Amino acid sequence: MVSMKEIAKRCNVSVATVSKALSDKKDISPATREKIRKAAEEMGYMLNASARALKTNRTNNIGVLFVDSMDAGLAHEYFSEILESFRWAAEESGYDITFINNRVDGMTSSYLNHCKYRNFDGVVIITADFTDPQILELVDSDIPAVAIDFNYDNCSSVISDNTKGLRQLVKYAHYLGHDRIAFIHGELTDVTKKRLDGFYNTCRELGLDIPEGYVVQGRYHDIDDSYRLARELLQRPDKPTCIIFPDDYSLIGTISRFHDDNDPSLDEISVMGYDGIKMARFMGITTYRQDAQSLGRLACKRLVDAIENPADSPEHSVVAGELVEGHTVRRLN
Repeated sequence: MVSMKEIAKRCNVSVATVSKALSDKKDISPATREKIRKAAEEMGYMLNASARALKTNRTNNIGVLFVDSMDAGLAHEYFSEILESFRWAAEESGYDITFINNRVDGMTSSYLNHCKYRNFDGVVIITADFTDPQILELVDSDIPAVAIDFNYDNCSSVISDNTKGLRQLVKYAHYLGHDRIAFIHGELTDVTKKRLDGFYNTCRELGLDIPEGYVVQGRYHDIDDSYRLARELLQRPDKPTCIIFPDDYSLIGTISRFHDDNDPSLDEISVMGYDGIKMARFMGITTYRQDAQSLGRLACKRLVDAIENPADSPEHSVVAGELVEGHTVRRLN
């Protein structure tokens, strides 16, 4: 490994001068600083992370809090796209990312203690029980944070426009002649509540009746639940002409289950998904595509801004997606 002493010898300066140049001190000339930095780069010198942290008071490491209640992990395309986009943006800004857990040296700890143990410069909270006391403790600490799809008063947030998503799906179904629209939604999270607001408000604006039992709670990314609830809806005497599913994965799995049962009843009505994953678009499913890449990039920008400009106020941003028209919603006469 190249040392500062070797750089000093090559540039014919003292080790102290090399240290000042690499630490961006202002008490040496710009020409000398540039000469030393160029030599260090050519010689492959890398400043030790611990030493850099002592000099800059930063580790250039961001913690990622990803608590997956759906047990889908990074197999869930929406979250994996957010994380990948966030990672690219972080690297472009000179930061590494590390996942957070609640264990330190083999012992149970809090998320906050893990962040302090790792000396994270900031934290992104992607999916979690946002009201968990441990997460509230982390958000209330002095560690800069940004939340995705949840709004805290004391840290920045980037939120997908879930209200608009359901609004566009309902309006599109109505435009094609559907007035009996059912909605299978996921667990009652903040995201779900926004989707329910979009569904109910849009139905009311369009004068659509919502029979009791047309809006039912399932689970995100759960094929079994969506399949069971879809069958129950289709067995009603006043069965819907269109069903909105909690996500594309659940819809694709439900379609497959009906086909395995040689049951054509789902094919006889219209169906819609949510998220806009690649498989859904490939299959021609009508869905609402969330802009996961923009969510990840913007969340990283907000967090880096909070790290590097701690006096600035938190910013809250809403990212819109787009309706993807497929062939799973038929026009009614």
